Amino acid sequence: MAKRKDTTILLTKEEAHGARGWVTLDAKGKTLGRFASEVAKILRGKHKTTFTPHVDAGDGVIIINADQIVVSGNKEAQKIYRHYTGHIGGLREIPYRVMKERKPTYIIRHAVQGMMPKTKLGKAQLKKLRIFVGDKHSQEAQKPVAVEV
Repeated sequence: MAKRKDTTILLTKEEAHGARGWVTLDAKGKTLGRFASEVAKILRGKHKTTFTPHVDAGDGVIIINADQIVVSGNKEAQKIYRHYTGHIGGLREIPYRVMKERKPTYIIRHAVQGMMPKTKLGKAQLKKLRIFVGDKHSQEAQKPVAVEV
């Protein structure tokens, strides 16, 4: 039997660290769920041919115009964000419209976080997500590349 040369490439932590970059995405007019899935894919590194599930090889993502994200259907009237304060009767419900006025960055972060793995690696990958209201950001030092999704 001859040895096969087409083997799977598994990145090491050091190799992945050198291949990271930063990407700028514009959320203006984009649908929340479809946009969040693309962001999660970039954060995990699934857009690269060298994707390795157990290594943080994804790129950092900078999102601008977070306040101009849209949802489809009746979600704007019906979507509710819930959290529990820890006290008796402490369930808080905040409608989508109120959350969009108060914290528009939370809407995108919450959607992306739900699409990431619930592990230490997922938490580390989520730290490379920066979200800004408006079209200006303070991350020029990372030399981000503008990408259209």
